[in-house]
Parts: sequence; C-alpha cells; structure tokens
Amino acid sequence: MNMLRIYPLLFVSLLIWLFSACSIQNKPIDKSQTAVIGFYNVENLFDTINSVDVRDGEFTPEGAKEWNANRYQDKLEKIAQVIIGIGDSTGYSVPSVMGLCELENIGVINDLVAHPLLKEFNYQIVHQDSPDKRGIDVALLYRADAFVLHDFKALPLMIYDAEDGDRIFTRDQLLVSGQLMGEKIHFVVNHWPSRYGGEERSRPLRKDAAYLSRAIVDSLQQLDAKAPVMLMGDFNDDPQNVSINDVLRAVGISEMQASDLYNPYADMHEDGVGTLCYRGFWNMFDQIHFTQNMLSDGTSLQLQSAHIYNHAMLKVKEGNYAGYPFRTFVGNRYDGGYSDHFPVYAIIKKN
Repeated sequence: MNMLRIYPLLFVSLLIWLFSACSIQNKPIDKSQTAVIGFYNVENLFDTINSVDVRDGEFTPEGAKEWNANRYQDKLEKIAQVIIGIGDSTGYSVPSVMGLCELENIGVINDLVAHPLLKEFNYQIVHQDSPDKRGIDVALLYRADAFVLHDFKALPLMIYDAEDGDRIFTRDQLLVSGQLMGEKIHFVVNHWPSRYGGEERSRPLRKDAAYLSRAIVDSLQQLDAKAPVMLMGDFNDDPQNVSINDVLRAVGISEMQASDLYNPYADMHEDGVGTLCYRGFWNMFDQIHFTQNMLSDGTSLQLQSAHIYNHAMLKVKEGNYAGYPFRTFVGNRYDGGYSDHFPVYAIIKKN
C-alpha cells in the first residue's frame, strides 16, 4: 500500500517544510566520528503542580501517589544517571541525541537537562505539547556540539473511537531534522497508543499510528532517498505485531525487502529479551528502526550496533520480580525506582 496516497497533504507539507529548513545556515559542530542515539520511556515524569485541563491530579502532594518535591528530584536524578550510564556503557560520551516519552511538559525537561549530572553537556530540547488527555508528551534532547537542528514538526495522530466516533487525543509524532556529525538525518520520536482495554481492542489505534509513521518515512525518502531516517519510540507493540511487522514494515535483517525498515530489536526479541516485563513475559515495546541506507554505503551515517541498556541498577534486585525493570510506582505504591521500561540505544559511525 502506498502511504503517500493515504497522506497526500503530509507529503506536500513536508516538502515545503524541508525546503525551508534547508535554507538554514550550518553551524560548527563536533568532528567526532561516532554518536550514541538513545530512547527512554521515563515512566511518568510529572511535576508536582495540578495543571488545568490535564489529568495529572494523582501526581501532586495531595494525590493518590503523594508525588512531592523530594520524589520529583529523585526521579530527575535517576533519569540523569541513566543517560550518563548509557554513555559509559558504550565507551563513548553521553548520547548525542536522546528521545524521551512520558514527560508532562517543557518544565520537567528543562529541569532534567539542568540537573548537575547533565548540565555540562549543554543538552538542547525539541518539544511541543501534545493533545494527550494526561498531558504526556514526547521530546528529543540533543547535544549542541554533535547535532545541528534544522527544524522540527509535530505531526498529529488523528484516531477515533470505534463506538462513538469521538477523536482519541494522544501523542503527536515528533519529526526532527538536522545534521549529525555534519550529515543530514531525520529522527521521528513516537509514543503509540497504549493497550488500555486489551491488546486486541486497542490494536487498530496502533495500526493507525503505524500508517502515519510509515507515511512520514515514505515522504522523507521520496524527497531525498539518501537522507537516513531513524524512527524511535515506545510503540506499545512487539516487533512481530501487525502494526510494526506488516504496516510499518520494520523487520529483522533476514526479513527485509525493498523499502522496509531495519528493526534490530526484532531479532533480539526472538531471543527472549525485552524492555519491559509482564507476568514473566518480556515485551519489546521500545525500539529504534533504521532506513536501509544506514546499513550500506547509501549514506555517510552507518549503524554499527543496537542495544538495550539493562544495567543492574535498573533492575529489581530480589523477590518474585527480580530482574524486572525497577519501577518508580507499582500502582499507587511508591517503589522509588527508575522506570518500568529499559532504554534502548544505537551506535552510529560516520564513514
């Protein structure tokens, strides 16, 4: 199915947007030949303020989770530790680019990049408020010495309830374009609709999200086949689910056909690993996908390897859930952990 036929206006708008973005003058950047690119679902990074028109009351001192300043500051420190840890695990510096999801607003992201552990890296922020009813957004952080931002665009996911026809307000898909190590690249940050109500009932919503993501990639490739695209996010589906395998066509290396995306996490999941665990089963909801030109000489930016960051500090130490992600909350019980997801990352080298 040709996604450009489904989203013709998207193709036109991206065409205009990309031509305007290309007129921006390049800035001096770090000449390093290696970049670490990560993604992390941080599990509900909320401030402690009860905001108008946002369902965030549980994340206040008076709310069910008794969310206060001390817990908030501890959460910021733990996320910062993870970002630092990803860099340490690679032998390189902290990630040049880091996608994030489950963030309440720009304020919490500002607090994160200003944390003493991260401040020296001068992370810049790409963010736009999404219409999600809980107020949670996606964002992209980038180091100004490694990535030059050209432009960004938040693309709304228009989905509707099958029963009453009302729009379901969810996260936008954030398209960010610029130069990584001096080379053009596009990032798309995702947080697809959840499995609330059951996987089968909610499946059509993630298929719609996949159609939008596929249309974004197809549009970018139509405009410039040489420009690499990296699609990252919490997809709330595993690699073998229809949304990712059939609609988005992000598949393992042995399955790839022309124009498919490469999904290294498909092969990992077949080996029984994942980024979150439920009742003993590991899901691989967090993934990074790559256009095929990042596997060959089609572009100067080449994928070297992809990983899950599952350091021991991120795991439950003992008991029935030993080895599971060490969560901040289990229901309304505060456990004081990091997140219910492990982050993922990839190492990119410039030829």
